[in-house]
Amino acid sequence: MSDLVIGEGVALDLRLAKLPSRALARMLDVLVQVGLLGVLAMVFGLVALMVDEAVAAGLGIVMSVGVLVGYPALMETVTRGRTLGKMALGLRVVRQDGGPVKFRHALVRALSGVFDIYLTFGVLAVLTSFCSRQGRRTGDWLAGTVVVRDRAPDAGVSPAGMAALAMPYPLLHWAQQLDLSALPDDVALAARQYLTRMHEMRPDVGARMGYELAGEVVRYVALPPAGTPPWAYLAAITAERRVRQMRAAEAERRAAWERAQAQYPAYAGAPAAPAQQGSAGPQLGPLPPSPPVQDRIPDRVPKPETSPSDPPKEEGFQPPQ
Repeated sequence: MSDLVIGEGVALDLRLAKLPSRALARMLDVLVQVGLLGVLAMVFGLVALMVDEAVAAGLGIVMSVGVLVGYPALMETVTRGRTLGKMALGLRVVRQDGGPVKFRHALVRALSGVFDIYLTFGVLAVLTSFCSRQGRRTGDWLAGTVVVRDRAPDAGVSPAGMAALAMPYPLLHWAQQLDLSALPDDVALAARQYLTRMHEMRPDVGARMGYELAGEVVRYVALPPAGTPPWAYLAAITAERRVRQMRAAEAERRAAWERAQAQYPAYAGAPAAPAQQGSAGPQLGPLPPSPPVQDRIPDRVPKPETSPSDPPKEEGFQPPQ
């Protein structure tokens, strides 16, 4: 586990991506780009027969730039820092302060990737990554980004951080009426990480990051009541979202159990349906005759120590007469 330290001296609990995982993710993206180039080349071959040579050359340049630059820029913008290769490896591109990247960050990384990855066969990107403690290549330096592991465990949260995730009681009724379906997972994760670490930040830095995250969440969730501080707004949304996820998981578990009962009633504890006559399957023969009653009675029955007429022995504590 590595800490990402931003300019204000605040440590964010984010796991930095190592060079092997980043290289493997890039190789997967290159394979995707090669496949796109192959498909577009076949289409371009058909179009080139019907247009002028200059137009064909221009279309070829646009096609190459669109695949090499447009694919990573658009994917990282739409998915908030992930391409297909990064999704497979569980990586994500974030800003240096831990926030989600925007189109300008993704475009700078994609443009610089033409030089430090494709034209230099990745040598420049590897050298700059080795020179950086955070494993940042040239595009990360220019765009102000860093690649982290998106699949981070929920561990190491202090009691104060867990207390910050509790639902503010004055916002309980308001939060229960919210529509949280449009809230992206990465924005909700950023809000949760902020709440668990805001007590470790300086007050001015924590307030600024809280306002920035609240402004990002407002794009997908309704405005809070007047006078609500950003941390309470984020805590109410995070707590309500967690409760709804737990309810959905419980409902899914119950639905799966009901389907299992309906499909396998004998194994689920329900009485099995009686077998119909004439149905296919092996038929059981008649049961063997039971042995005579005298054969099942043992020759000697142990005699009880006391007869039924004997009074019971007094044992244990007896109340006074």
